[in-house]
Amino acid sequence: MKVVEVKDLHTVFGKKVVHNGLNLSVNKGEIYGLLGPSGCGKTTLMRKMVMLEPIGQGSIKVLGKDLTKLTQKEIQSLQQQWGVLFQFGALFSSLNIAENVARPLIEYTTLSKKMIDEIVQFKLSIVGLKPQDAYLFPSQISGGMKKKAGLARALAMDPQLLFLDEPTSGLDPISAREFDRLILELRDLLGLSIVMVSHDIRSIKDTMDRFAVIENKKIA
Repeated sequence: MKVVEVKDLHTVFGKKVVHNGLNLSVNKGEIYGLLGPSGCGKTTLMRKMVMLEPIGQGSIKVLGKDLTKLTQKEIQSLQQQWGVLFQFGALFSSLNIAENVARPLIEYTTLSKKMIDEIVQFKLSIVGLKPQDAYLFPSQISGGMKKKAGLARALAMDPQLLFLDEPTSGLDPISAREFDRLILELRDLLGLSIVMVSHDIRSIKDTMDRFAVIENKKIA
């Protein structure tokens, strides 16, 4: 089963052509990498996949749904089936870690506070954070902990599909390898499919089942 299908994608910013007839597909259960030099359109492509940028010309299907043909209700339903970890974690600085992880559950569900608290503690535990870490604020934790907290939030809604933008960027080598192992463990534990943008050679070698290199505006 294909969890992501991109067909004949064209992206233009002003006079700059970023994607010119780009095609790719991601299989269920795999870790799929998007690689290429800076400015080649990797992150732009991922942002299109999660509907943070308009598709433009071409088509993108995620979990079998054509992103250009969805109602607002269908979009909201689909967005609950994927999680996104942004390059810098994108945590709310005014909220503690537990409150950050709880945000999707508060926004999209009618679960009780007790149930949400239990889910948050479970999500923190599976990414390797301790119960006491829940009450720290982003300004009080390391870069590696911010990545883990962002990952816990991305997993809050039990997604089928996970999008990771440069997940090891800014981490020291030991923390980066620990994060790689965590990604593999979570893929196997939760049955995830993962799309990952990365420049990290070790991550590419150690975690990815397949990858696409974006070169000259297409998949090389």
